[in-house]
Amino acid sequence: MELVQAVDAAWQRGWLPYDVREIVSRSLDESATSLVVDVIALSCSPHVEATVHPRWRRQLDEIGASVWWEGPLLEAWATRHIETPSYASRTAARLLDFLRRLPSLPHILPLPGDRLMSAVRAGLDPKVLNRVRALLAKAESTSFPEEAEALSGKAQELMNRHALERAMLDADLPAQATSRRMWLDKSYFKEKSQLVHVVSDAFRSRAVAYDGFGFVALVGDEVDLESVELLSTSLLVQATRAMVAVGGGAGKGSEARSRPFRKAFLVAFASRIGERLAAVPDVSDAPALADERLLPVLADRKKAVDTLFEEMFTRTRTSRVTVRSAAGWGAGRAAADTADIGTGRKTVTSG
Repeated sequence: MELVQAVDAAWQRGWLPYDVREIVSRSLDESATSLVVDVIALSCSPHVEATVHPRWRRQLDEIGASVWWEGPLLEAWATRHIETPSYASRTAARLLDFLRRLPSLPHILPLPGDRLMSAVRAGLDPKVLNRVRALLAKAESTSFPEEAEALSGKAQELMNRHALERAMLDADLPAQATSRRMWLDKSYFKEKSQLVHVVSDAFRSRAVAYDGFGFVALVGDEVDLESVELLSTSLLVQATRAMVAVGGGAGKGSEARSRPFRKAFLVAFASRIGERLAAVPDVSDAPALADERLLPVLADRKKAVDTLFEEMFTRTRTSRVTVRSAAGWGAGRAAADTADIGTGRKTVTSG
């Protein structure tokens, strides 16, 4: 089937299941998106689970890619969606043309069927991950800034402490960096990506924004990258909620509802969050982490991250954003002052 061949070729060009589903959904329509998910499932189905990277499997689960049909895919797809054969053929043709034009991306995971040459490093401990998600969910839902700050603050320290404890446990293992892609909403992408950049810096990682596609490529340790995704997502929710609240309290046609205001708000929010994260005391000052092995391990990891980053991205450039609303800048910094980032806390409990 030509569509399966096109998806297989996308894997060869560095795309992952979530990437393909996301770029199709942003560029074509719902029909093409549902069809490409089924094609992805068909492409990956022949491979033994042991030869599929865990992150690849998680992406398949996340997009709902599974072989639910028998017989030819296109016929089954048309029947399921109550479409005519001619409509299914047109959808397949548009999708095939689009997939064939996808450019190459850096390879960040082994392809399905490839032998996994080394043990896959684990991310955040599932128990820690569940606690972090619960804390951030509460922080995002509360209407009290002080409570949100306390909850997110606890989450951020829990993630950082877990990452550093893991670093000490893995001190005798070679430093290993990896990469992920974090897709963001298309609206105000450049401004939102600034926030991901400052959070990645705080978690010993590096980031590159792909403005044309809508994702940020992250490079770092597996645990650190999970932390970047979790905290960035939570802060983006908080920033958007605060920005909409300011606009909602203003009259129709006011500056607070304009694009310049919202762009300035998001840039200022990211800038202030970066300042707050940079003000966090050095980890070596924490008595619980005073292990003579820690700083050399972190230095080795930084070198591994920088090496992988330079291998993946041979040409990068600094992006600049223009702020045209002083009111938006002030409102964004004020909102960031009450955002929960988890600084200044000395203990973490499992509650």
